[in-house]
Amino acid sequence: MSKRSSLAAPARFLLPALLVLGLGGCQTAGIEDVTGALGVRSEPAGKADAKPDMDALRERYRARPGDPGVALAYGKALRETGQRAQAVAVLEQAVLGHPSNKALLAGYGRALADNGNFQQAFDVLGRAHSPEDPDWRILSAQGAALDQLGRNEEAQQYYAAALKIVPNEPTVLSNLGLSYMLQNNLPKAEQVLGRAYQRNQNDARVRANLALVLGLQGREAEAEILVKADLPPDQAAEKVAALRQLLAKKQQRADK
Repeated sequence: MSKRSSLAAPARFLLPALLVLGLGGCQTAGIEDVTGALGVRSEPAGKADAKPDMDALRERYRARPGDPGVALAYGKALRETGQRAQAVAVLEQAVLGHPSNKALLAGYGRALADNGNFQQAFDVLGRAHSPEDPDWRILSAQGAALDQLGRNEEAQQYYAAALKIVPNEPTVLSNLGLSYMLQNNLPKAEQVLGRAYQRNQNDARVRANLALVLGLQGREAEAEILVKADLPPDQAAEKVAALRQLLAKKQQRADK
């Protein structure tokens, strides 16, 4: 089998390693963190002030567990520091007390998706959404959950609805492009991700997604140039190595 044809084989094997999506438009930087319609993850932990903020939020939540605003802030902070199950528990309790609070429902849906509960996340996000006042972020998040469930064509309808509200929004285009990638429609994926890249060339996640699709088509040199853009040499080398590892795994799976 040729290198090009093996790289163009179905891309679903990438799912277990790449279950990351910024439902609220958050940024990720690593090629190993290719996002799109694959799942969810909040911003990586590790900021110097994360622990003091967590301490303060925890105390606020303990003092006022019934306050939806406090629960939402605490749940978001738990997600951002990788405490996904705890975020689900906090926001689930808050939703039980305030079942019609759309902000809480949206936060709970994102937490569920972070935790891998994609069908439940899709259902909860639907409760957070009002057709008379549509929210493109929720529509895109629902699309991501559907893609994770393997329902790519349905997911693309949600991205299309989001793009009617915010035409050419890079985060939505990025999700849509990788949805096409999951269908092995690599030329279409490249076209859509190229649009996302044109809209925001500084988005490291979009660059990583586009690089992956280029690499899957056998255009590794172009992919590596894209990955290395604006990175210090050590980080650039790390990202290129990660890209090569992903493509090698793809080729090994295709050759079996």
